Amino acid sequence: MTEISSAYEPKLVEERWYAEWLAGGEFHAVPDPARRPYVIMMPLPNVTGELHMGHALNNGLQDCLIRWSRMRGLNALWQPGLDHASIAVHVVMDRRLARQGLTRLDLGRERFLEETGKWKEQIGGTILNQLRRLGCSCDWDRTTFTMDPGYADAVLECFVRLYRKGLIYKGKRMINWCIKDQTSLSDLEVEYVEMPRTLYYVRYPGADGGDGIVVATQRPETILADVAVAVHPEDERYRRLVGTRVRVPIVDRVVPVIADRRVERGFGTGAVKITPGHDPLDNEIGADHHLPVLVGLDPQGRINDLGGERYRGMDRDECRKVIVEDLRAAGAVVREEAYTTNVGRCERCKTVIEPYISDQWFCRMQELAAPAIRAVRDGRVRFHPERWTKVYMDWMEQIRDWNISRQLWWGHRIPVWYCDCGEVVASKAPPGTCPRCGGAALTQDPDVLDTWFSSALWPLATLGWPEETADLRYFYPTSTLVTARDIIFLWVARMIMFGLEFRGEVPFQDVYINPTVLNIEGKRMSKTMGTGMDPLVLVDRYGADSLRFALINRCTGEQDLRFSEKMVEDTRNFANKIWNAARFVRMNLGDAPRQTARPAAPSLGLADRWILSRFARTAAAVTDGLERFEFHEVCHRLYEFIWSEFCDWYVEMAKQDLREPTAPAQAAVTRGVLSWTLAETMKLLHPIMPSLTEEIWQALPHDGRTIMRAPWPEDLQELIDPDAEAHAAAAMDLVRAIRSMRADLGQAPTEPLPLTLFAPAGALRRLEATARYIAPLVRASRLTILPAGAPRPPGGISVLSGEVEASLSIGSGEAAQAVRTRLRKQHAAAVRDLAGLEERLRSPAFLDRAPAEVVQADRVRQQELSARRAVLERYLARLGEESPQTWGT
Repeated sequence: MTEISSAYEPKLVEERWYAEWLAGGEFHAVPDPARRPYVIMMPLPNVTGELHMGHALNNGLQDCLIRWSRMRGLNALWQPGLDHASIAVHVVMDRRLARQGLTRLDLGRERFLEETGKWKEQIGGTILNQLRRLGCSCDWDRTTFTMDPGYADAVLECFVRLYRKGLIYKGKRMINWCIKDQTSLSDLEVEYVEMPRTLYYVRYPGADGGDGIVVATQRPETILADVAVAVHPEDERYRRLVGTRVRVPIVDRVVPVIADRRVERGFGTGAVKITPGHDPLDNEIGADHHLPVLVGLDPQGRINDLGGERYRGMDRDECRKVIVEDLRAAGAVVREEAYTTNVGRCERCKTVIEPYISDQWFCRMQELAAPAIRAVRDGRVRFHPERWTKVYMDWMEQIRDWNISRQLWWGHRIPVWYCDCGEVVASKAPPGTCPRCGGAALTQDPDVLDTWFSSALWPLATLGWPEETADLRYFYPTSTLVTARDIIFLWVARMIMFGLEFRGEVPFQDVYINPTVLNIEGKRMSKTMGTGMDPLVLVDRYGADSLRFALINRCTGEQDLRFSEKMVEDTRNFANKIWNAARFVRMNLGDAPRQTARPAAPSLGLADRWILSRFARTAAAVTDGLERFEFHEVCHRLYEFIWSEFCDWYVEMAKQDLREPTAPAQAAVTRGVLSWTLAETMKLLHPIMPSLTEEIWQALPHDGRTIMRAPWPEDLQELIDPDAEAHAAAAMDLVRAIRSMRADLGQAPTEPLPLTLFAPAGALRRLEATARYIAPLVRASRLTILPAGAPRPPGGISVLSGEVEASLSIGSGEAAQAVRTRLRKQHAAAVRDLAGLEERLRSPAFLDRAPAEVVQADRVRQQELSARRAVLERYLARLGEESPQTWGT
């Protein structure tokens, strides 16, 4: 056993134990047929990433589950790694090159990849080192980068298999195009934000010289590519115009007026221009009506030849302004109005996305999605909280083909080669010759795969797939995935699909969706917005363990988590409380014989039996909470047990047993209970606060080299003692009532006062058994216990707690008058507050408008104030104040 220093210094404790764990290989896992595996795959952070509060929460939860599983005897593996993050890396590299006045095109593909690789070696992986600061017990020996040779081979194998199965194809389709990053994006890589726009009402005159029709548009620059005007077939305003033709202003193109049910009659005028080359819905309508597709922009977002001399070469924003001016000059603009709409932006560079017709690679999703839907419906994959099941199912049942190609250089290059003879070859290795013509001049497709394509293989490729490795056979399928809601579709669903496709088994059984961390005002955390908090700054101030507990404690099942530094500060105070209690226990152990066995029942006193019973219930509740992913309940039970029951009650009662033992062996028994209960409690707390608990556990009698491998507290039913709990609870209620009475009377809590207790015959024996604890807890200078029928002392004020009445003598004269004055003021305040609250609760307007939780809180407060008023009236009555009407005066 080691000593415990006078002050808790989290930085020293955390650094020392993390180094010890690493040196001892405590995080490493290998296949072991004698043990059941438990595996978590880390949601792989981007190689560009730095730790933020979301990472701290997500990884804190994973570490909690992994450490708990180790202590249950499972062979726990937490697989860490890094994602190559194609677009994110391009954004970073483009900025670096721009500072030198260069672009990636200036470098060329090979040089760009070489420079990016160097940057990755220097900077990449910063976040993994930061996770070590949090105490994360990942198997760092297995750290995998998604462009490692073995992983890259798995990605190419996946592509080739799906291609040969007919599930991957190339086609000209409308996709999301980022004009800045010069790549396509999947729908899930587009973020939508509300932006102010102008809605222009533009007249398209009839081809026959008539008035024609007025359409509303946000994008007048795309007028250059209009091929029709559409109205709803049941819109009586335009029924006569369907089948006629109108002229597109600016370009004077004659186009038809068509009817289609997808037109929203309530938008604008109810008539819309159809531009299949620049809008997804227009593209669908155009295809159904066999309309031509015109594209007015080039990949850089500039007007192409469709704009003629007037507009050719302008960027889309500039062209919008010029076309609006020309439409106004031509008298075609009927009116303009401000309009707010959701605009799609690239999630990385925030550039407004351009719907664009392009040749891209796609993965057919319906065949892959069907078994993944059944897996969740059958319960083979379970979402926690359960509401996320519906979110997953709704998306999967409406799934569309996935655009998997990106026009980038950093990433897994698509393993397809083209021959001049027209042959297309999919192969992991470059084919030597064309299988059709025998030619050797084959060219590889320049695109790379969507980063999420490779990430979907994470549970497989990290374990050696496509090879049939020992790791794959033993550790797959994994156990639990902890992740954020924003990647349920991007990542979770695709891992399930690929796991079933290539292994025939789901990749994990449980998916816990952690909440999003917001600041205390409910705003998204952002450095640029000034609403963020740096987790490493909080670690430096309060310790990683305090940050972990504060975050995990806020996981209540809601989808958002409001957080502030004060919560970490409060947890640091909790850690200090534990530390001081541990110092007390350790100092009282002295050089006593090392005892690690569970305390035996025959020798236990009431306080010992009570704390052991409460510990057994706490251990069961913590285990149940972890099994159900109820993390807040776990933290709440631990906090209440440690702070209140162990520190505030049992330690204080133990001090009395150590000072004045009632039997020769009682002090030794008390020391044993203190030590065993604290050591076992540290096991319960270890998954959340690993370093603090290791330090304290090592200072107490224990078996084993580290708390990480200590057995989880289980099978404790024999310690549960309802009788001891009832007796102790009655004593604690009495102590609280006496303390409250002293506070009401204005008596200093440390001032010793004589106390008399009155109890019926049936309660006297129980009261006498706990009196030795009650007296020091309420600072009684003398404690007298009398039968309930005994006369009350003169000038006393009493309080009832269950069957017991506690009476304090306050004397007479000036002391009694001071108490009367104090009580009158308190009574007047209680009456005033209660009247105001009751008036509000009688108001129909308040009851109708206020949130239900606010109304309920007021009703609870009403009951508290009513009880408080009754107690004060009883005090005043004992002091001879018989008229409630005079008490507030």
